[in-house]
Amino acid sequence: MRENKFLIFFLSFFFISLNSYSEIIVLSKCDHKEDSFLKNEYILNLNELIMTRNYVYTEKTYQKYRITDLSVKKSNSYVRNIYEENGKILTLKHGYPQFYTQILFEKNKPNIFMKAVLNGIESLSKISNCKRVEKFDQRS
Repeated sequence: MRENKFLIFFLSFFFISLNSYSEIIVLSKCDHKEDSFLKNEYILNLNELIMTRNYVYTEKTYQKYRITDLSVKKSNSYVRNIYEENGKILTLKHGYPQFYTQILFEKNKPNIFMKAVLNGIESLSKISNCKRVEKFDQRS
């Protein structure tokens, strides 16, 4: 009898946990301080803790980067790991312990910042402003 109760409890807990919750934030139509894009969007999946950036350069920006790097593509995307800290969303540190950079997002805000840290001294620069911010809550 105890085994049956345990089995029922375990199965009910298992099926309840299958109903997971996921939050996705999409920042689209983002401009940039230095470059121009036909498409520039950031997708933040807070359940899987990944950021996906999809972008398509304008012809002028594409040619600017193509001159010095033949591997540059006109359309590209990349994925970075992210984490939340004090209400902000940050990519993992890129660089060395003495100097590194991170992309910084604030929930439900259209601004994107580059955080640079050199020997413990932080600086923030606004790199983009997005015209559209959408939040999706998914239950499965």
